[in-house]
Amino acid sequence: MESAAYLTEPETNGHREVGEIAVADITGEPIAAAPAAFHLTRGRYRSTGLRILELRVDVDGPGTLRKVSGDFFTSSGSTTSYAGSFIVDAPAVTVSPQQVVIRGQGRFSGPTPFLFPFVEVTIPRRPVVQPRAAAVVRFIRPPNFVGVTYVCSFRSAYFRTVQWEQDSVTGKVPFVSYNTGSLPQPPGSPARVLTVPRAFAEAGIDLVVGGAANVLGDSQNGWTIAELHAAMQTNFSLWRNVPQWMVWLLVASRFEGNPGVRGIMFDAQDAFQRQGCAVFYDLIQGMDPESQRAQLRTYVHELGHAFNLLHSWQKDLATPPAPLGPNRGFGDLSWMNYPQNYDPDPAPPNPEGAAAYWRAFPFSFTAAELVHLRHGFYRDVIMGANPFGRGAADIDPDLFDEPVVDESGLVLDLRATKPTYAYGEPVVVELRLSTTDLRGRSVHEYLHPDYELVSVAIRQPSGRTVLYRPLMRRCVDAEATTRLHPERNPAVYASAYVGYGQDGHYFQQPGTYQLRAAYVAADGSRIVSPVLRTVVRHPRSESDEQVAELMLGEEQGTLFALRGSDSPSLRAGNDALQEVVKHHGKHPLAVYARMVQGLNAEHEFKYLTADKAALKVRSPEPKEAIGRLTAVVKATTEGNGVDDITLNMVMRRLARAHARDGDRKQSDGVLNSLVERFDSGVYRPHVIETVRRQVEETRHSIDDEFGG
Repeated sequence: MESAAYLTEPETNGHREVGEIAVADITGEPIAAAPAAFHLTRGRYRSTGLRILELRVDVDGPGTLRKVSGDFFTSSGSTTSYAGSFIVDAPAVTVSPQQVVIRGQGRFSGPTPFLFPFVEVTIPRRPVVQPRAAAVVRFIRPPNFVGVTYVCSFRSAYFRTVQWEQDSVTGKVPFVSYNTGSLPQPPGSPARVLTVPRAFAEAGIDLVVGGAANVLGDSQNGWTIAELHAAMQTNFSLWRNVPQWMVWLLVASRFEGNPGVRGIMFDAQDAFQRQGCAVFYDLIQGMDPESQRAQLRTYVHELGHAFNLLHSWQKDLATPPAPLGPNRGFGDLSWMNYPQNYDPDPAPPNPEGAAAYWRAFPFSFTAAELVHLRHGFYRDVIMGANPFGRGAADIDPDLFDEPVVDESGLVLDLRATKPTYAYGEPVVVELRLSTTDLRGRSVHEYLHPDYELVSVAIRQPSGRTVLYRPLMRRCVDAEATTRLHPERNPAVYASAYVGYGQDGHYFQQPGTYQLRAAYVAADGSRIVSPVLRTVVRHPRSESDEQVAELMLGEEQGTLFALRGSDSPSLRAGNDALQEVVKHHGKHPLAVYARMVQGLNAEHEFKYLTADKAALKVRSPEPKEAIGRLTAVVKATTEGNGVDDITLNMVMRRLARAHARDGDRKQSDGVLNSLVERFDSGVYRPHVIETVRRQVEETRHSIDDEFGG
């Protein structure tokens, strides 16, 4: 542990104004007597308001890294969302008797350059007998243009606070503490009793024991990753599949996949990683000092992975790669190294291995790891955010992030309309907005992303994340609302084709995709859906490849997004869809080509003549529409068609085509069949009621247009 260190004070020649007092390290333990009269310029500060800054100041006191960092949050309605981060790597620090001023250029998260890149933090100095002063933070653009100013009150001497819940299986006793003086240790490293929270406290992290300590039944054959993940979801009382400063550790018996595994951070496969880890008691048990020391290291090591720290020798595999320590990381004296791998210098006769590691290990993280723990960008560190090993966000946090606080009473769900999609198949998703508020909530019903009150982010198999951007933007009246109630009207729905937009095709390669939607409520609250994982299958035959190529053209994508068009600029796209119907009519994807053709034929099409002198109208073609749309309905009833929300739209358009063709009896029959399909006992009453209302509205519209 380092002795107390203080900033130089040229204005006062380094002299303090008051006599010596006993100072403490960040954990509260006294270190030494030092001439100090003022609070350390160190710790976590936070502002209030609609735009929140959580500031971390690390320029004073023991083990200082001489850095300043912060996270931005936005408060809108009943929600608070993460908005970005910054770090000042090497600030200039000026100390006077009145205040400490910290200045430097910030490094910001996200690809967009920050318009006010210089950061200035001013903190008045206060005697230790007085409360700490607030920090004033200004963002500046040279030469001296001041942007936003924040006033951040002092919150904690720790840089971050994490709730830690620990469970164990029957008969396995969790680790409690280890006295570092029990065995030989490096000169200058003070003997002290370390618990797991205290080990993190020395790193500046407040690891608070939270939740209920459960005792689980053991697995005779050991524990698999799937079992561990299921145990976390069942027993982690603080668990939610969202980014949050909460972590779970299970003291299990042994790992089924490899009995030599001491511990594992198992939560590294789904969309919300690094929330849980486990240690395996059978391999690390023991009450002797060596065993207790090894248990402490294993616990801290696995929790370190939950903070997104890699093994010492693997840091160059992160995204982006991080510098390796001595001897490609094997020489790191860190919780994240393996004692048996320790090798500070490959040239003999330098000591190596576990014995050399423990003789030199000061029970700490490396300086680079401390920078990550204290000052890493929010999503890189917080559990449940960026995947394990990803050190820099590759997405806009506003598109793919979970609100930190959500008291809106609304829930947004996003689901795929099919278990998987064929290569080239239009990807349609269903959005569902519901309420959990027993009093009910008023919402707008514009769930379709084309209205731009709902956004959909798509993470492609390559790792690139894009925002679905519709070809057409529809301005709507957000004040037009409906009342949701958990019993009477619990949800509203929408079906959206998100396969093509301003950036082209979003699902143009086979593989696994992750989608997430965000709904902006009338009061500004931002409601985020869980992540939806869906798969685009590889083509299984030559015919599949041929049809996919015909479906994935740019013009075809536009036709799907527009539900058909006669535009001359899309002639090649229409020709491709016609080829699908004509030469691959029995292929499952032909139903989508027929749907676009039928919807286009059902209504008129207006266009300007070549000289733009006259407006021409192509009249509806009801017989063409009837033939195409009837085929879509038939394929869907046979289980190889479109989703039910799309079918609802198709059948109402088919009813209009029959009415336009003069067959009102057939028109009424299609609408009656639509109601019967949804009134089959599969759907909840409010869904059936919505379909009935839509059918009656269609009847009235047909009566008005074609006569009752």
